[in-house]
Amino acid sequence: MNPPSTTKPRHVHVIGISGVATSALAVAFHRNGWHVTGSDKGFFPPASTELEHQGISFYAGWHPEKMVEHGIPDMAIVGTASGSQNPETLYAQEHNIPLYSFAEAIGKFFVKEHSIVVTGTWGKTSSSALLSHILDSAGFDPTYMFGGISLSHTSSARLTTSSWNVFEGDEYKSSPTDPTAKFFYYKPTHLLLTAVSWDHADLYPTEDSYFGTFQKLLAGLPATGLIVANTDNAGVSRTLSSATCRIVSYGSGGADYTYSLVSQTQDTLSLSITHQDTSYTVTSPMIGTFQAENITGCFALAHTLGVSPDVIQKAICSFKGMKRRLEKRLDGATSSRGVTVFDDIAHSPEKASSVIETLRNIYSGTITIVFEPNIGGRRPEAASKYDNSFAGADKVVIPRLTVLKVKEGETTDAFDGAELSDIISKTHTACSYIGDDEQLVQSLVSDAKKGDVIAFLGSHGFRKMIEETISLLG
Repeated sequence: MNPPSTTKPRHVHVIGISGVATSALAVAFHRNGWHVTGSDKGFFPPASTELEHQGISFYAGWHPEKMVEHGIPDMAIVGTASGSQNPETLYAQEHNIPLYSFAEAIGKFFVKEHSIVVTGTWGKTSSSALLSHILDSAGFDPTYMFGGISLSHTSSARLTTSSWNVFEGDEYKSSPTDPTAKFFYYKPTHLLLTAVSWDHADLYPTEDSYFGTFQKLLAGLPATGLIVANTDNAGVSRTLSSATCRIVSYGSGGADYTYSLVSQTQDTLSLSITHQDTSYTVTSPMIGTFQAENITGCFALAHTLGVSPDVIQKAICSFKGMKRRLEKRLDGATSSRGVTVFDDIAHSPEKASSVIETLRNIYSGTITIVFEPNIGGRRPEAASKYDNSFAGADKVVIPRLTVLKVKEGETTDAFDGAELSDIISKTHTACSYIGDDEQLVQSLVSDAKKGDVIAFLGSHGFRKMIEETISLLG
């Protein structure tokens, strides 16, 4: 999309503008000449500070009269969490203001001729940010969008005039009223497929329904397209039969691009990537052996597009990683108590297990995990996935879980914190439930000693418990 002309919408109002993704989208529109306004229930850094920095007008609450204060918007974008009965959404419907979900807006205004979509049950946020960084370093000048905060990008979304885009493709529903998976709106010509493992049981009640969505995505790529697939992952291999285009594989062995010699310290990760009998040494400031898969996938896709290995290696080395992806919030090497605190978005048993494995490989002290799952991880169907998932941790603490929104007259069978603790305790004896935030923090701090690690894992913000823990330990 070029800067707006007289025939294109000039004013876009974003309902639910304070999310990481929606605020980045607002900034991208703003930088391309649109008049952008927005609203949300509340505003917090870093979204609020970035909106203020860009001079974008926003307000708290849902107020149709404020939405049209400076003229009726030419269109409105509705964030997923804003709800279908939001007063501003209803006003837009009643007054025929074009309404788009976040995914629809990306699909309509941001998709390019060469549309690279990074998708999978895990690894897609870090991989889409890293891949956009590599292609930017290679002169592709891609439009991009990913659902996290990169430490190497000025924003989580950017709109350019090049013919390339890199998008994180989410399999979750596009809006409260549109169950279509978001990635379908991004019209991929190139796909980086990281992993497929049943998730979001609230939307996909069976494993077959979840896998079916990915199989439909692969089948929809053009015959001239490209799929770069992690064939180490059994779920990925299961979906590839649906593809009709070229497939390039990556993994730890038996693939077109293989990684080996993975090693890490508390500050760096290094590995060797081999393609057609030529090996390349790669170093990254991101920690986590699981990042070896992400890095190799990005290397494979960029190299297949013609980017030189030297450019790829330098870009990987300069990419600083993502917030809330094994983000070291307190470094034991410099803190007064010698305790390290991590923050990670790992909100499923599998993701938590991967993070714990990484921490266990590089830290020798006691590892305590504070864990809150996503909605799907609180449903009865997910119970078996918790078996031995926390085996590498010395202690597991379940906090008071975020209250789920339930429609009036409906009930939920989702686990509460105590129930989840009981489920994990079946295979991990040192798991406890602490429903009081202050008591939880005091327990963490009183037990911590030099060399220990505390990791907060989950998709929610832990109600300032991380900050309080750091304050007491720092």
